[in-house]
Amino acid sequence: MNFAKNLKCKECGRVYPLDPVHVCEFCFGPLEVFYDYETLGRVLTRERIEAGPPTMWRYADLLPCRRETAVDIGTGFTPLIRANNLGRLLGLNNLFIKNDCQNPTWSFKDRVVSVAASVAREFEFDTLACASTGNLANSVSAHAARAGMKACVFIPGDLEQGKVIGSAVYNPTLVAVEGGYDDVNRLCSELGDKYPWAFVNINVRPYYAEGSKTLGYEVCEQLGWRAPDHCIAPMASGSLYTKIYKGIKELTWLGLVDWRATRMSGAQALGCSPIYEAWARGSFTIRPQKPQTIAKSLAIGNPADGYYALKVLEQTNGAAAAVTDDEVIEGIKLLAETEGIFAETAGGVVISGLRRLVQEGRVDPEEVVVAFITGAGLKTQEAVSPALAPALTIRPTIDSFEEALGERQRSPASAPIAVGGERR
Repeated sequence: MNFAKNLKCKECGRVYPLDPVHVCEFCFGPLEVFYDYETLGRVLTRERIEAGPPTMWRYADLLPCRRETAVDIGTGFTPLIRANNLGRLLGLNNLFIKNDCQNPTWSFKDRVVSVAASVAREFEFDTLACASTGNLANSVSAHAARAGMKACVFIPGDLEQGKVIGSAVYNPTLVAVEGGYDDVNRLCSELGDKYPWAFVNINVRPYYAEGSKTLGYEVCEQLGWRAPDHCIAPMASGSLYTKIYKGIKELTWLGLVDWRATRMSGAQALGCSPIYEAWARGSFTIRPQKPQTIAKSLAIGNPADGYYALKVLEQTNGAAAAVTDDEVIEGIKLLAETEGIFAETAGGVVISGLRRLVQEGRVDPEEVVVAFITGAGLKTQEAVSPALAPALTIRPTIDSFEEALGERQRSPASAPIAVGGERR
């Protein structure tokens, strides 16, 4: 069954049919999928969910498309890891990492694109398209290949090579645009009016955005059907952050988890932090910025859902943090050295942002905290490689090895991070 009921404007509440539209004709507010929660409450149980596949599609009843037509490449139900080492380092007793690096194209974008591609196929589009900072282009290209659809993906011209190759391998029409993401997005908005394509984050955005809810569902299920006390997620457009919270709320509305007043905190790179900047001013007005950061996957200077992210920050008593590029690199290394997870720059933003919030006293040491790591580090090697120790180069003798090892061990900068917080 499909329990999606209609689209509803988030501003004026006007109702629209389930069509490929994303903006209210009356007030120009964004549209969101609304469900038949009354019927869902009668039929959806923990057992029904647990009997589903070990992917995000175990939550098909809570998504706006039919399970039987889903474009599924194995996305979701990624590990929730108890981060004991990192938790001790930060002073948190119940820290968990939601590791979405393990999706098929190595980022959370597989969740939103799986839904968008499924809906696009139901609407009989033959081409998937997107404006992307990289991860989305990878996922759109892969899902289009799986669905037998054409793909046309638009990316900034200075994108990391790992993300360029991660799209090109699926043979889409790959378009590098001179300028940043906001320039790419503006162009795609214009193209969306001219070409009969499913632009996943434009004309089918209401459906696309629903895929991020599955992160909230999974965390609650993996915690033993309980909501976390505190979440911290990266913020770019603001959509992922707000949809994680929507997913947690939906499970509580349906009686599947107990309400715990989950706090939602968010992190941005200081070089592109319009949501953080508005929060710090105590304002709901976003001031667009020109991105200047190595965290290119978060480099959206005019976030479409920034206002709604700010509302969630206020409603949940959450907090925001912005970190420097040096701190982004430190966060990547910290997560890798303590928990064995190599994250992209967005993950570095989250870990350093969490550390900053702990230092500011905004995270209770006893809270069940979930940090969302949304993309894998092999895509952004350029960001971290200059900060890594080079390999030991030796002759093929024991003496040469021990001499080089001794020199390395005498260098404090090369020592790994200890659980106690100091290098050893």
